[in-house]
Amino acid sequence: MAIFIKPNLINMRIFYLIILLGISITCFAQESEEYKRYKTLYPNSTAVTLNKETTITIKLDDENINIIQEHFEEDLYLDEGASRNAKRSLHFSSFFELEDVEASSLVFSDGKYREMEVEEFSEKDELDQSFYDDSKSLNFIFPNLQKGSKSRLKYSENVKNPRFLSPFYFGDYSPIVNNKITIVADKNINLKFKEFHTEDLDIKFSKQEKRNNVIYTWELKNMGKFKYEYNAPTYKKIFPHIVPIITSYKTKNNTVALANKVDDLYQWYYSLVKNINKDEPDEELITVVNDLTADKTSDFEKVKAIYYWTQKNIKYIAFEYALGGFIPRQANDVFNKKYGDCKDNSSILYKMLEIAGIKGDLTWIGTRKIPYSYEEVPTPLVDNHMILSYTDDTNNTYFLDATGRFIPIDYPTPFIQGKEALISKGASGFVIKKVPVVPAKKNAVIDTTVINLENENIVGTSQVTISGYRKLDCFDALEYTNTDEKLKTFYIKQLEKGNNKFIIDDFTETNKFDYDKDLIVNYDFNINGYAKKLGDEIYVNLNLNKELRPYKMEDDRKNDIEYEYKSYFDYTTTLIIPEGYTVDYIPENISVSNDLITTNISYTSNENSITYKHDVTFNFINLSLQQQKEIDKVVKTIGKAYKEVIILKKL
Repeated sequence: MAIFIKPNLINMRIFYLIILLGISITCFAQESEEYKRYKTLYPNSTAVTLNKETTITIKLDDENINIIQEHFEEDLYLDEGASRNAKRSLHFSSFFELEDVEASSLVFSDGKYREMEVEEFSEKDELDQSFYDDSKSLNFIFPNLQKGSKSRLKYSENVKNPRFLSPFYFGDYSPIVNNKITIVADKNINLKFKEFHTEDLDIKFSKQEKRNNVIYTWELKNMGKFKYEYNAPTYKKIFPHIVPIITSYKTKNNTVALANKVDDLYQWYYSLVKNINKDEPDEELITVVNDLTADKTSDFEKVKAIYYWTQKNIKYIAFEYALGGFIPRQANDVFNKKYGDCKDNSSILYKMLEIAGIKGDLTWIGTRKIPYSYEEVPTPLVDNHMILSYTDDTNNTYFLDATGRFIPIDYPTPFIQGKEALISKGASGFVIKKVPVVPAKKNAVIDTTVINLENENIVGTSQVTISGYRKLDCFDALEYTNTDEKLKTFYIKQLEKGNNKFIIDDFTETNKFDYDKDLIVNYDFNINGYAKKLGDEIYVNLNLNKELRPYKMEDDRKNDIEYEYKSYFDYTTTLIIPEGYTVDYIPENISVSNDLITTNISYTSNENSITYKHDVTFNFINLSLQQQKEIDKVVKTIGKAYKEVIILKKL
């Protein structure tokens, strides 16, 4: 059979074919040679930084140091998601004043780039830090970014305090083709440079003197991208970078020490806090302290009472301006307002202990997001937090962070574990102590359960005891769990056993929101269809809590993994053997242990029941790539044991 197409339909098809062909040609034409080259070089990247240049000019003006940091960055976008990168922010504060911001998009069209300048900029307060809480952001959007487009950003920073020189980085989550840093410093200004993770890089460094300046230059080409991964350490622990430090400078009359050693940093810090709390304490504050300590027989108990009161009654709000980000408010002001930042909480805690006749020490510390020691980087880059230290008669030091909630006195806040603390001893100097990492068994979940079988359903009753940081996590969530329905949902999620059919029927809480006592939850639960009946046999997997499963490691991971704290889990489950059945099979016991993890699974049986025990000690808060492999071996071994079932047979 012959098929005839109407002439007008043929014309329409030709018309559409021409349009499609035109679109195809146009699309092909919009790809610059530059785009093609870098798309071939970096096929798995969404963008590439073509040029990144930083020039830092440090001049000496009589007794003052003036610092200007000039930045230029040009990025090329390699996929259709380019618009995701359009929104940008630049951060500034009283220590870093932004100047001369220029931003534009370059869109490739008709064989050339067409520049489109950013015209609208908006400022926004940023209230998410402890020390630099007057920081703001300048926000803008690169217009019309698309695949093959480029963006250019140029701006200057006026650094108002010479202690605040910023690190410069040689890596990012996108490749960098050309990266150049230049420091032009007055010859009377002495600098040193601390390098981190640069050992394997081919960085070209030069130093030359020109007139009254010393010029330092670093150049690196074709730096590949770094992989972004969950639970990875801060980028400061991953990206290669250099921290420039002005150690001292010479004036006409003398040499001024600035940041050559820790004592230089401490002397500056101490100059900012030495005059606080010189006023007489408020009478009402004295009354509060006296009431809190009236029935306490030891200094330790007095400190604990005051510490817990401060956590409960002084709300943490971080907002400061300029050096106010480093100088605590007076205790009387904090007491009357009932709020403050980390320094203010430390200030009132210091004064309340003083009223009680007890010595506390103001203490500077960096959270775990900051990787430097005080010796390495004796500048404000090394820390971002203030707490109070109390040392008892036996030389035990307690690190008191009143910005936290429900923190027991013998626990530091989790984000300062393992960090160095710079403890003030007044005009006489300081000591540096390392905050201990809390042992795993102090962050415990201990669960005791009895279960019965009703056909294929499990019906059980449990008591779980939760301590340490595990308890703290629960309390943080429970503060905002304000209805019975939300509360039940929270515990179902937290205490889940077996599978997602786990339901809590009823529960009671003991020691809720208690600082020193463990949280205890008693609950009744059921899991429908969990057991399996086949003929005369019943199959039950008593591994109701498979704590090791989430620790299966990725084979291609590139970075360390960080956890908030060490943990310990202990589960005891007793199965009541149904009447008319006997035990036909019990899995073998298993124990695995190394420096990072210890775990055991055991079964015992008697005439009426089978008791299953499983404990896991996670003895780490950081895992290197090699340690991840060691953990993975344990997970695979225990993973097989998790599949084991007991078999009950009808008599």
